[in-house]
Amino acid sequence: MSGGGPIIAPRIVARRDSDWPALLDLWVAAWRTTYADIDFEARRDWLRDRLVQLERSGAQTLLLLEGAGRALIGFVTVDPRTHWLDQLCVRPDRFGSGAAEALIEAARSLSPARLRLDVNQDNRRAVAFYEREGFMRIAEGGPSLSGRPTSIMEWTTDGAPKS
Repeated sequence: MSGGGPIIAPRIVARRDSDWPALLDLWVAAWRTTYADIDFEARRDWLRDRLVQLERSGAQTLLLLEGAGRALIGFVTVDPRTHWLDQLCVRPDRFGSGAAEALIEAARSLSPARLRLDVNQDNRRAVAFYEREGFMRIAEGGPSLSGRPTSIMEWTTDGAPKS
């Protein structure tokens, strides 16, 4: 899947309540593209509840918008206090457009010393992306919601894990 060129007039903004429908649609589409066998439509409420809970605890959800309106290209959720990157999603037709890189930069602006995340080990596209962005595998994670094995990955400014 090609991103069809660079993002035109990209903007990073904080999530607003009015963004929920577009954010949830994007999340379902991105995950459905990656794991077609899982019913992500049935997990919309789970994601919304999770993000609300994370945001109440100090996390921030940032959106990548394109153009003058609120055309949602992707989003990232990061807790600057714990350095945890919980979600990074890009609209499938924008895979390869630089959107994920822009979202990682936004995440690093919230947590400039370090970021940690878990990633499904069989999600080769995501693992390769994080490795290109300087993340290193530091531990085995617990199983994902769908039971897949995960890895904990970490990025630091000096490239050394901070276990």
